[in-house]
Amino acid sequence: MGLIGHNGGPSMEGGVSWRRHCWRAAREALLPVLPIEVLRGRVKRAAELGLDYRTYASVRAASGHDVVAFLFSSNSLRVNALRPAAPAEVAAKLALVQAGRKGLAVAPLTAQALALANPSLEDCHPAPFALARWGEMRAALRAALGKLPGDAVVLVGAHALEAEWCAAGKLAGYLPAERYFGR
Repeated sequence: MGLIGHNGGPSMEGGVSWRRHCWRAAREALLPVLPIEVLRGRVKRAAELGLDYRTYASVRAASGHDVVAFLFSSNSLRVNALRPAAPAEVAAKLALVQAGRKGLAVAPLTAQALALANPSLEDCHPAPFALARWGEMRAALRAALGKLPGDAVVLVGAHALEAEWCAAGKLAGYLPAERYFGR
């Protein structure tokens, strides 16, 4: 019987296993089944980006777009003003990424020093100040993105304050450096 507020799901009188089966079947009916060729292409694209498939699929599902570029904070690259060049294993993974690679230099490191020491980065910009206002964060990220659509760019960072940049810049997602670089 369809009462007000009833969602049309299985009745609650049946057993737990029956309800679980009904809800699982309903959920599976909602999810699209991708052709194997599409799935293989997405697995290949995930590898080109240096991501595992599950991470790539979740970013793609959340944003609705393919990843076209990455923003790397200087903290995620493990660089600073005294050592502006990324460690060898980080630089090697960075060079293999088949997408845009932009750097965000966290002060006191300058964007110019980050760019000179890391030739794998296509472009470098000053990062927003960690405790900046929302508008200032958004302006700094828009300047770094240039013409790239924010919802197709993933931010790789190393601190919780950097995760806020993702929302301010309307980016596709945030990945901790440990997850991306595997350290």
